[in-house]
Amino acid sequence: MRHYKKGRKLGTDYSHTKAMKKSLACALFTHDRIKTVEARAKEIRPLVDKVITWAKRGDLHSRRLAIAALGDKELVYEIFAKVDQGMYADRNGGYTRIMKLGNRKGDNAPMVIMELVQEPVVKKEKAEKPAEAPKAVAAPAEEKAEEVVEETAEAPAEETAEAEAPAEEAAEEEKKAE
Repeated sequence: MRHYKKGRKLGTDYSHTKAMKKSLACALFTHDRIKTVEARAKEIRPLVDKVITWAKRGDLHSRRLAIAALGDKELVYEIFAKVDQGMYADRNGGYTRIMKLGNRKGDNAPMVIMELVQEPVVKKEKAEKPAEAPKAVAAPAEEKAEEVVEETAEAPAEETAEAEAPAEEAAEEEKKAE
């Protein structure tokens, strides 16, 4: 039984899965974008988010945790330097993006591109609702309805004359073309 064994096994034993996660996370931080299988991408997302959160904290303990998680001091130094420049200052989580590519040709495995999000966070502005909005909206709608009724009463005579003119012109052009 798999009690207290969370996460995907990814078809390997624990030590190989752990090494694969480290390797994929290092590749993602090095290249900012990797192409991999969907299950692997979903499995390394929490690790990547933790490392970036540690980098945002920026203290010695966080740096040591990141080195233990990735196993590369130079890469951790670069990550902490990028985050110190304010790359993820406004973003509270969601540092990665997974875009689906379709299935791999050989074994039909779902492939994805996983990348670090570079765009700044855009905050949505909340629109204030006026208290009298329903009353103001109802009155113009009634006026417009009355205008439309008046226009439709006059429109059929004009529309029929306009509709007949293009039809006659088209028939004349067809005769000339013959």
